[in-house]
Amino acid sequence: MNPFSSGTRLRDMIRSIRACKTAAEERAVVRKECADIRASINENDPHDRHRNLAKLMFIHMLGYPTHFGQMECLKLIASPGFPEKRIGYLGLMLLLDERQEVLMLVTNSLKQDLNHTNQYVVGLALCALGNICSAEMARDLAPEVERLIQFRDPNIRKKAALCSTRIVRKVPDLAENFVNAAASLLKEKHHGVLITGVQLCYELCTINDEALEYFRKKCTEGLIKTLRDITNSAYQPEYDVAGITDPFLHIRLLRLLRVIGHGDADASDLMTDILAQVATKTESNKNAGNAVLYECVETIMAIEDTSSLRVLAINILGRFLSNRDNNIRYVALNMLMKAIAFDDQAVQRHRVTILECVKDPDASIRKRALELVSLLVNENNVKQLTKELIDYLEISDEDFKEDLSAKICFIVEKFSPEKIWYIDQMLKVLSEAGKFVKDDVWHALIVVISNASELHGYTVRALYKAVIYSEQETLVRVAIWCIGEYGDLLVNNVGMLGNEDPMTVTECDAVDVIEDAITRHSSDMTTKAMALIALLKLSSRFPSISERIKDIIVKQKGSLLLEMQQRAIEFNSIVDRHKNIRSSLVERMPVLDEATFNVRRAGSFPASASTMAKPSVSLPNGVEKPAAPPLVDLLDMDSDDIMSAPSSSGADFLQDLLGVVDLGSSSAQSGATQAPKAGTDLLLDILSIGTPSPAQNSTSSIDLLSTADVNKNPSNVLDAISSPAPPHIATTASAGMFDLLDGLSPSPSKEATNGPAYPPIVAYESSSLKIEFSFSKAPGKPQTTNVQATFINLSPNIFTDFIFQAAVPKFLQLHLDPASGNTLPASGNITQSLRVNNSQHGKKSLVMRMRVGYKLNGKDVLEEGQINNFPRGL
Repeated sequence: MNPFSSGTRLRDMIRSIRACKTAAEERAVVRKECADIRASINENDPHDRHRNLAKLMFIHMLGYPTHFGQMECLKLIASPGFPEKRIGYLGLMLLLDERQEVLMLVTNSLKQDLNHTNQYVVGLALCALGNICSAEMARDLAPEVERLIQFRDPNIRKKAALCSTRIVRKVPDLAENFVNAAASLLKEKHHGVLITGVQLCYELCTINDEALEYFRKKCTEGLIKTLRDITNSAYQPEYDVAGITDPFLHIRLLRLLRVIGHGDADASDLMTDILAQVATKTESNKNAGNAVLYECVETIMAIEDTSSLRVLAINILGRFLSNRDNNIRYVALNMLMKAIAFDDQAVQRHRVTILECVKDPDASIRKRALELVSLLVNENNVKQLTKELIDYLEISDEDFKEDLSAKICFIVEKFSPEKIWYIDQMLKVLSEAGKFVKDDVWHALIVVISNASELHGYTVRALYKAVIYSEQETLVRVAIWCIGEYGDLLVNNVGMLGNEDPMTVTECDAVDVIEDAITRHSSDMTTKAMALIALLKLSSRFPSISERIKDIIVKQKGSLLLEMQQRAIEFNSIVDRHKNIRSSLVERMPVLDEATFNVRRAGSFPASASTMAKPSVSLPNGVEKPAAPPLVDLLDMDSDDIMSAPSSSGADFLQDLLGVVDLGSSSAQSGATQAPKAGTDLLLDILSIGTPSPAQNSTSSIDLLSTADVNKNPSNVLDAISSPAPPHIATTASAGMFDLLDGLSPSPSKEATNGPAYPPIVAYESSSLKIEFSFSKAPGKPQTTNVQATFINLSPNIFTDFIFQAAVPKFLQLHLDPASGNTLPASGNITQSLRVNNSQHGKKSLVMRMRVGYKLNGKDVLEEGQINNFPRGL
C-alpha cells in the first residue's frame, strides 16, 4: 500500500511532514498527498471523504492552497451522520469565509440543521453560522436563530445568542427582532448564557437607538441587581478567577451599563452605588481584579456622574501607576489623558507619580507619560514641571531626548509667564539637547530675543557663558547671532540685571567664540556662514580689532565651499575698502514682528488629525501668501533660493535676520546672475544713499553677490553702492527697511477714501457659515484693494480654532492681517482684513480660492470654495 495514498491516516501524514528536513521535501510530500486527495475526490468515494477533509485542513494550516476541497465540506454537511457533519462544518469554518460564492450553497443545509431534532447538530450549525455568516445568510436564517434563543438547552441558547450578535452586526436592520429575546436572556442564572445575553444587548444598544431606550427603561435595575449579586456572592469554585467571581461577566455587565448610562442622568444615578461598591471591594493585586477595576473606571468616566465618583476612579488609576506591570501603567496613563477633560484637579494630585513615569525604562510608558504631563501644564505649575523635565533631560537616553526636548519647547512657548524665563529655559534646552531641536524653535527664540530690547545684554551674556561649556549646534548659532548683533553690550556689560554677577569679556574673547565656531570641524555650513556675518558686524562694533577680524575672514577665501569663498571676498572688500558705508550695512536688525512670524510658522505646518486629544496651540489667524522679496539682501548668499521659494515658512521669515539660505543647493546656483529688480532702490534707502534714476532702474541691475563679477573686480559692486546718488531723489530709510523685511511694516493708518464705492458681496455661504466681503481703496493706489471679511456663524454651535486661508494667482499679491478672534460664537461673527495688490489692474479681475477650518464639538471641519464674483474695477 502506498504510504501517501488517500487511505493514509491523518496521524501518519503529520508524521511524514514533520520528518521532512527541508522545505523542498515538505512541499513534495504535500504535493503528493494533495494529488492523492484529488484522485479520491474524483472517485467520489464517501468512505474516505471525512479523512481527506481532515488532511486538507492540516495542509491549509501549513499555508498551502486547498480550494479544490471546498465542495467536500458541503457534501459532508449534507450527510446524515453527526461525525461527518462535524468534520464538514469544521472544514467550512476553516477553508471558507463569507466572501466565497460557494457559501450560498450551504444556506439550505444550515436551515435544515437549525431545525434538526439532535441538539448537537443544531449546535454545529449555530457555530458555523456565527463564524461565517454573510448578510444574505443572516436575512434568510434570522428567524431560526431567534427561535433558538428560547431553546430548552442552555448550550444552544448560548450559541444562539452569539450567532445573533453576528447577525445584527451584519444586518443592523434586524436588530429590533432580537430585542425581546435578548432581554429575556438577562434573567438567566447560567453564567454562560448570561454573558452571551449581555454581549448581545451591548451590540443592540450600540447599533439601534430604540433598543437602547428599551433597555434603559426595562433592564437597568435588573442589570444592577445582577452585578451586585456577583460582586457580593460567596466563593464559587466554578466561576472563581484569582479571587474574583467571574470577572468576564463583571466586565461585560460594566460595559453594558456604560452604554446605558452615557447621556442619561436617571440611569447614571441608579448605577452610582454599585459602581462605587465595585471600585472599593475589588482586589487589585491580581490581573483579574485590575481588569474589573479598569472597566469600572471606564464606566464611571462615561456615564453622567458626580465628581466624587470620578475622583475615586482617578485615584484607582493613580494606584495603577504604582503597579509593577508595564501594561497596567500604560492603560492607566491612557485613561488619565481622557480623565483630564472631566476633572483636571484630581489628575493634578498624581502629578509626582506621572513625572516618575516619564523616567520609566519602558519607551512606551515614557512617551505616554510625557504627553500626559504636557496636558497637565498650566500657568500655575509650568515652572515646576518644566524644571523637572529639564533636570531629567540632562540624564535621559539619547533616543528619548528628541521627544522630550520638543515637548519642553512646546510647554515653554505656550505657558511662558515672562520673556526672561522663556529665554532661560530655552537656553537650558539648547545646552543639553540642541542637536535635537528643530529649526523653527530656535528661529522663534531669536524673534523673541529681538523683541526683548531690555534683555539684549542679559541674553548675550547668558549665551556667551553657555556656549563656552556646550558645543550644541543650535546653541552656537543663536549665540553667534546674538554676539554679532549685541557684542558691544556683552563687552560693556550694558543692561545688567539685579541678579547678575559682573563678568569681564574683552572684544577678543567675543571674537574667539565666533572664530571657534568657524574653525570647528563639527560646524555645518549654516553655522559657518552665520559666523562670517557676525564677524562682519563685529568689525564695525569693535574697530580696535578689525584687522584680526579681517584676517579670519580672509582665511575663508580658501574654503572648499564656494559660498564661503564668495562671502569672504565680499566681506573682506567691505572691511578693507568700504569703511565709509560699513556701519550702515551692519547696523542692528529691526525688531521682528512676533505675530507675523507665528502666522507664517503656523502656515508651514498643515493641520492633521491626531489620535490623542491634545490641546490646540493658540495662533493668530490668517496665512499670508508668499511674495517675492523686493531685493537681494546684501548679506544673503544666494537670492535664487529666496526668490523661487514655493511656500512661506518660519525659515523664510528669518532669511534677512540670519543671512543664511539652504547651503546644500545654493552652491550650484552661485554663478547665476539675477534678473533686473524694480526694488533695487530699497537697499540704497537703507544705506541713506539715495535712489537711482529711472534710467538706472530700467537697465540690468548689478548682482551684488555674483561670483562672476567678484572674480573680475570684487570692488565693482561696492563702488557702485558707495557712489553718490542724484540729490533730487530721496526716500526715507525706515520705509525701505520695513519693505525689505516683507511684511514687517507697521499697520498703515486708515485714510479717508474718496475713490469709487464698490458693493459688498457674499463671497461664500453654506448651511453653517457665511462670508461677506466689503471693499475700499486708498487714494492714489488703484491697484491695491482693502477687503474687510466678515465671517458669520449661521448655526447654534460654537466654532473654535477658526482659521481662514486664501490663495490667489501669480499676478495678485495677498496679505492677511490677524482675525479679530479664533472663536466664532453661535449666531455671531468675527472680522479679518485682507489687502490684495493687482499687478494686472484694469486687465484682469480678482479671483481667489479660499479655505476655512474650524473645530465643531472637537471634530475638525474644513470648507473650501472659489470666489469669482468680485466687483469689476478691482
